Amino acid sequence: MRKIPFLLLTMGCFFYSPTEAQFLKKLKEKASQVMGATGNESQQSAGNAGTQGQNTQAANQGNNPSNRGGQGLVVTPPDVKENLGTAETVFGQGKYSEARYAVQQAMLGVELQIGQQILKSLPETIGGLGYNPKADQVTSTGWGWAGLTIKREYTKDDKLLRFTITNNSAWMQAINLYFNNVGYAQQTGGQQNWKQTRIKGYRAVIEYNESSGYKLSAPLGQTSLLVYEGVNYATEQDFMAAANAIDIDSIKAKLGEK
Repeated sequence: MRKIPFLLLTMGCFFYSPTEAQFLKKLKEKASQVMGATGNESQQSAGNAGTQGQNTQAANQGNNPSNRGGQGLVVTPPDVKENLGTAETVFGQGKYSEARYAVQQAMLGVELQIGQQILKSLPETIGGLGYNPKADQVTSTGWGWAGLTIKREYTKDDKLLRFTITNNSAWMQAINLYFNNVGYAQQTGGQQNWKQTRIKGYRAVIEYNESSGYKLSAPLGQTSLLVYEGVNYATEQDFMAAANAIDIDSIKAKLGEK
């Protein structure tokens, strides 16, 4: 997965050396490459304009009025270049804790923007299901992709296709256990509940549950896991056809996975 060089900075391991300036210089160069590939536009959520609501019943509520309006906070990812510039400045001043925080914020900004670009690359409709913009999600801890999650949902009536890209070590371990059981297919009462399969050439595990429907999990590279969930699909073939509508190679390239 694409990573900013010199990750030691984000772990708080700052050591003085004659090449300190080169560390941050190369870090800035790498961030510029990533930003050039993903775009450096500021992403803001529609509707989160940060306006204030008017409470017409405040006088009747005493000193504890209930909130009746407001559109929340403006969603703005951290400015990558600004945070890298701050990191370089405070690092040179020996303020390592502040430099660590600034580099972490820069990484968070890069990850959020890459996540937004991946969402933009996904189809707006799959098999007659339209995507729900309000369900789009990009979250990250800013710790070198360890907590990056990208999610989109497609719905129509009671039918749902949910697509998630995640760095979840527990899920990855479970999938690897499936792969290590070559030729084994679990059955309960004659019903096969999961099996190994492939999607667009990638190894995957498909599961079925009477309550939750279909689930397909496909590792992508060393750290990323693609998860497809289908509710109220009539057959495995219908679900797989929907899953195949997503361009995995394009996502892999954007994430920088090998």
